[in-house]
Amino acid sequence: MIQFRDRMARGASRTGWLDSRHTFSFGGYRDPLHMGFRSLRVLNEDRVIPGAGFSPHSHRDMDIVSIVLDGVLEHRDDLGHGTQIRPGDLQRMSAGTGITHSEFNPSTTQPVHFLQIWIVPDRMNLPPSYEQKTFTPERDAGTLMLVASPDGRAGSLTVHQNALLYRGHLRSGQRCSHAIGDDRGAWLQVLGGIVSLNGVEMREGDGAALVEERMIDIGAETDADVLLFDLG
Repeated sequence: MIQFRDRMARGASRTGWLDSRHTFSFGGYRDPLHMGFRSLRVLNEDRVIPGAGFSPHSHRDMDIVSIVLDGVLEHRDDLGHGTQIRPGDLQRMSAGTGITHSEFNPSTTQPVHFLQIWIVPDRMNLPPSYEQKTFTPERDAGTLMLVASPDGRAGSLTVHQNALLYRGHLRSGQRCSHAIGDDRGAWLQVLGGIVSLNGVEMREGDGAALVEERMIDIGAETDADVLLFDLG
C-alpha cells in the first residue's frame, strides 16, 4: 500500500526570513494524521534568505540529518563544531543528552534550500556527537546510494536507529529498485524532478509511505533526485 503525501498538503511556516514546509507535524503545525512514520519524526524543507538563520537553540534525544540542496548552510554548536554544509554534503548531529546549535545562511546574495530530518534514536541519553560527509552525484547516478546506516557501512553516515537512508540521482528514463524486508516500511521523498513510484506519479516535494510493499520500483520521468528511508 502506498500512502501518498501531496506536496501542497504539507504544513507551512513563513516568517520574514524563513519559508518552511512540514511533511509531519512540527512547531505550530499539528496534524494527528501526520505525526511521523516509524522512527522518521520530522521532514522539513526549509528556505532561508541571505544573511538570516536559526539562532542558538537546544535539542536532546534526537538524530538530526541536514541535507543542503542549494546554497550554503553554516552550522555552529557548543561542542565546538563550526562547519559549512553545501550541496552533496550530509550532516548528522546526535543531540543525545543535550546540544545547542545554530544554523545560518552566510551568503549575502543567495538563499539556502535544505532539508532537516529528525530520526528518533533507539537509545536515549547518548553522548552528543556530530558527523559530516560529502556524497557526489556521479557516484550514484542511476542507483540508490546508501548515505546513512546504523553501522556506517559503505562509507555512510552513522545513525542511532535501525534505519537506512538512500539517495538517488536519476537521469530521465532511468529506473532503480529496492527490496524492503519483512516487518520494515519505507518512505520516499522527491527532492527534484518527476518520478513514478510503483506506478504512482510523484513530483518535487511529494512524499509517500510504503506499507507492506516488498519491492519498490522508481522510474525517472525527468532528471530526478530522491531520498528513500528504509525503516525497521
